[in-house]
Parts: sequence; structure tokens; C-alpha cells
Amino acid sequence: MTNNSHLAAAQALREARASHRPIPPISSSHSIQGLEAAYAVAEINTQVRLDAGQRITGKKIGLTSTAVQQQLGVDQPDFGILFQDMEFLNGQDIPTSCLLQPKIEAEVAFVIAHDLAGSNPTWSEFLLCLAYAIPALEIVDSAIADWKISLVDTVADNASSGLYVLGDQPVAIGEISLGDLGMQMNRNGRVASTGTGAACLGHPLRAAYWLACTMASRGQGLRAGEVILSGALGPMVPLEVGDLIQAQLGALGNVSCRMS
Repeated sequence: MTNNSHLAAAQALREARASHRPIPPISSSHSIQGLEAAYAVAEINTQVRLDAGQRITGKKIGLTSTAVQQQLGVDQPDFGILFQDMEFLNGQDIPTSCLLQPKIEAEVAFVIAHDLAGSNPTWSEFLLCLAYAIPALEIVDSAIADWKISLVDTVADNASSGLYVLGDQPVAIGEISLGDLGMQMNRNGRVASTGTGAACLGHPLRAAYWLACTMASRGQGLRAGEVILSGALGPMVPLEVGDLIQAQLGALGNVSCRMS
């Protein structure tokens, strides 16, 4: 149930992003407590974006890597909504002007081939709905000052979503071992983050299955054409203007961007 605290917290998060001025944790400033309250705040701002003409293009899973959970002091995954204006393609320049305090992660993304609706999807039903895996970069960005977030704060802030970059070449999910995938991400030619597919809830497909089951439990599903960002394969890396980011995700291929 939405209440005045949820509405006020949602507005505070919108204003923080619009003004480029991070705010204190809304869990304390607006007394937002518990995951359901946090998701209620996020849903308010999702509807605001939809009412403004934005289109949902997918979903992201956050906090799947133990390394990232330790960085942020949380202990479970979350999810956020992706919109059309968040998407960039391999090699493109990324404007920092729309971001507050960005960091970047290398991930495996999945493209949904068929709608997955109903409750409690089986593993096989979930696998059948996937078309491809593709290398991706996610630029996460928090409206909470200095990234001093609790799980409630990041969930309310749309899982700290910023932008995402998709690689060029999709790969059928059965053609490579995503759990064994090695990842190296370079920042300006120097190694900045390393990891493996197993760092993402044990396997990127398991992370995406967690999302499918979570969305089903909330009366929602996955839609054909959506992209699913399955979560970080290694630690987040802070970004600055001019940074060139290049990530190699084993047999899945490369993806890059430059911050402008």
C-alpha cells in the first residue's frame, strides 16, 4: 500500500537525480522500512517515467556478487527496471552529465525470446524463454550520498540503476559455459576488476532464474524482447569523465564504452 511517506521518498529521489544533488538515505530521512515499502517507492517512480512516455526495456538484478554485497554492506539480491533511455551499444560514448556518482560492472545479459507469465516457472520453462546471452556493462548510480545505502535504500532507488551497454554479438545460451566464464575489465588500459560467472549467485542463469521467480511471485513476468542484466561478475569500479572501459567476458566476447 502506498502512503504519504512513500510518495515523499519517491519525490526526493526524483529531485536528487534531477538536481544532481545526492541525498541522505531515505530509509532514515523518510522512515522507509522493509523491502515491500522500498519496492513501493520504486514503483511510484517507475509509473512516473511511464507516464512521461518512457518504455520499459528490461530488468536488472543487483547485488548478486559477494564482492559487491560486501562493498555495499548488504546480503541479498534485488531488482530494478530498465528503460529505453538507459540503453547504449558497444563502443558508444556515455554522457556523465545525467549521472551523479557512477560506478561500472561487467555482466552477462540475457535477451528474452518468449513471454514468461504465470506463477512459479520451472527451470525448464525459464530456459525455454531465453534467446541469447550477450556481454554487457552496467553503470550503476546512486541518489544516496557517498553510496551509504542499505538494501532498502538501493531498492527504493530502482536498484541504483543508471545506464547499460550491450555488446554486439549475441550467443545462444547453450553454446558456452556461463558459470565458468572469466571476466576482466580494464579502465584506461589497466586491470580494474576481475571475476567469473560463478560470482553471480553461483551462475548467471541462476541469477536470472531468481529474477523470473521473484517477478512471478509479484504477479509479473518477463516479456519477449526484454533484456535481463544478471548481475556483476566482480567488484564495481568508480567512473570519471574520459574513462575508457573495456571488458572481456571469455567466450562471450568484448564490450566497451567511454565516459564523455
